[in-house]
Amino acid sequence: MLAMIKRNLLLYFRNWSGVFFSLMGALISFVLYIVFLKQNMLASWEHVPHATTLLDTWLIGGTLAITGITTTLSSLAQQTIDRERHVDQDLQLTDAGPQRLQLSYLVSAALIGVLMQVAMFAIMLGYFHVTDNLSVTWMQTIDVCSLMISSSLLATVINALIIQHVHSVTNLSKLGSIVGTAAGFLVGTYVPIGTLPTSAQLLVKAIPGSYVAALYRQYLMDDHLTTIFKGNPGGRSHFEKFMGIRLEWSTLLSQSTTYHIMGVIFICALVVVLVPLWSKARQHRRLVRER
Repeated sequence: MLAMIKRNLLLYFRNWSGVFFSLMGALISFVLYIVFLKQNMLASWEHVPHATTLLDTWLIGGTLAITGITTTLSSLAQQTIDRERHVDQDLQLTDAGPQRLQLSYLVSAALIGVLMQVAMFAIMLGYFHVTDNLSVTWMQTIDVCSLMISSSLLATVINALIIQHVHSVTNLSKLGSIVGTAAGFLVGTYVPIGTLPTSAQLLVKAIPGSYVAALYRQYLMDDHLTTIFKGNPGGRSHFEKFMGIRLEWSTLLSQSTTYHIMGVIFICALVVVLVPLWSKARQHRRLVRER
């Protein structure tokens, strides 16, 4: 399986244009914020101290969530390519078999998701450090990097679930374009969730990536929010709800509750992805014994 993971990683990173386009959704979010959105948002929150720092970290959190979604989807395209060219049938004849082959796609996609999030985090942090003197603590960096792993695993199994029924590279390319374009809206990055109508807010809350974005923002913004809204918990709650820093069900979700929701989604999606493989493997072993 390690050989197949290495193969998938090499095929992904050797395709420089593919790497760039897998980051397109995240780069669009980053550039749109810098060129168009930042000044308008600052004007809306000019009464909030350190608004520039808050908005920069808010944007970083959402963009990292987008990166995890789009890069894992792009890396899983290798599975569709192998299926369309019948390469997967040859790979299944190796000692790994269909189950380990599927796991190799999932593991390589998750690794790529982590690496590309690290790259985007470094790019954005470097830019905002130069332009706005933004900095993060070592503890924040550790928390963010830990979340990158959870984010990539979650995005990988969700995307694997989506592409199960995509058998054409052309169709997958169209799907990737749609996901890359829509991801910024779906995780509340292009516009704050509080500006959306109720129906759109419900859609955002149904997207796993929005919970990832919320956690990133909590890690990056919590210290600043504690200082700025000291003695004003109502103002902080309103800001967190409006900006999607914490999503609201009946109440604003805590970090632990958000992680629990992500965990349930991950387990359910993973089961749906792997159960058909287990079923096929059992059928195959049964046929072999009957022969």
